[in-house]
Amino acid sequence: MDISNSQAALRHEDEAGIQTPAPNLRSRIESAVAAARTHAEAVDRDGRFPKEAFAELRAQRLLGLLLPLAAGGEAASISDAAQICYALGRACSSTALIFAMHQASLACLTRHADANPKFAGYLKRIGDGQLLVASSTTEGQNGANLRSSASPIVWEDDHISLNRDASVVSYGSEADAIISTARKSVNSVPTDQVLVLLFKDQYRLSRTMEWNALGMRGTCSDGFTLEAMGEREQVLTEAYERIHRCSMLPVSHLLWSAGWAGIAAGAVERAQLFIRTVMRASKGNLPPGAPCATQAYQSLMTLTRLIDSALSDFARRDESALEDMSFQTSLNLLKVSASELSIAAVLNAFYACGIAGYRNDTEFSIGRILRDILSTSVMINNNRILANMGPSALLIGVPEQISRN
Repeated sequence: MDISNSQAALRHEDEAGIQTPAPNLRSRIESAVAAARTHAEAVDRDGRFPKEAFAELRAQRLLGLLLPLAAGGEAASISDAAQICYALGRACSSTALIFAMHQASLACLTRHADANPKFAGYLKRIGDGQLLVASSTTEGQNGANLRSSASPIVWEDDHISLNRDASVVSYGSEADAIISTARKSVNSVPTDQVLVLLFKDQYRLSRTMEWNALGMRGTCSDGFTLEAMGEREQVLTEAYERIHRCSMLPVSHLLWSAGWAGIAAGAVERAQLFIRTVMRASKGNLPPGAPCATQAYQSLMTLTRLIDSALSDFARRDESALEDMSFQTSLNLLKVSASELSIAAVLNAFYACGIAGYRNDTEFSIGRILRDILSTSVMINNNRILANMGPSALLIGVPEQISRN
């Protein structure tokens, strides 16, 4: 599937089990993208949640994309979600990243759902209500160490409680539910983690830090203390270690990368429009920045092919193959490569537009896009990933030949 094609290929099953295209999908996506594009500048300027875009995503029933049909979802693939992240990224960076993080949360829930009626009911509650789900995986001063939790689940008969210093919860104030990592119990070590699903009426968030950032301002990534109580069935029985390897890490990196590619595509489109406009005004003469527009396009094409290959690799693997060291390494390095290529594409688009791209009051302005895309290198810091991947990169070796697939 070519990620540069923003029309996803979702399927529904009829009573005979035959898959058919979801109704009016393309128009549903376009409607959400239009809402995101209309309000993107205001979202950035005011540092506010993109409420209009998410009202439209909810109205078009796209928030439940990855949920099964029985839960009110679309039974979509990760590739389908990536297509929509890409389309949204071209319009509004914050909307694309929030949508990606929400879908990664749904992937963890659906791919590792407990086989009991109560958990099926939780998923149906999310799907029927088109609830927005946030994730709380960073805690206190642990930085981006997602595989360690200080706060434990406290088990009390049929109920549980959790008190957590959630240092970053993107769009936490706007979410309808949160998935959170935690120590399995008060006697567990920090790396013995579980994942718990909590609904808004079960927790209280107290803001500890406000999000005032260079870019991605609409993600509203504030810090909170999280105080929650719920039912014991809301804690997934599968260890978070496995959920992280099989779903949280690969799906997050795939969908983030798709959103970043969309952001880069929006910048490249502006650069191409600028070059064409100048050429028309100068009777066909290329402006000085034309080579930079070509370089921007080259970086974007390299990025989309890289993501397309990673999506195909993910789709054809069974769960045991997802835990393979070489695959885990490739998905971590995908995040780094996608970050670097998207930044390169946007920077070259900026250079192609020159002063028209530097200004904030022209149709060729790249300023907001450039500020947003710079977040990619520090959203789980690239240097941290490269340092952590060093030993595994040495162990897996290099390919013996170029793939024939």
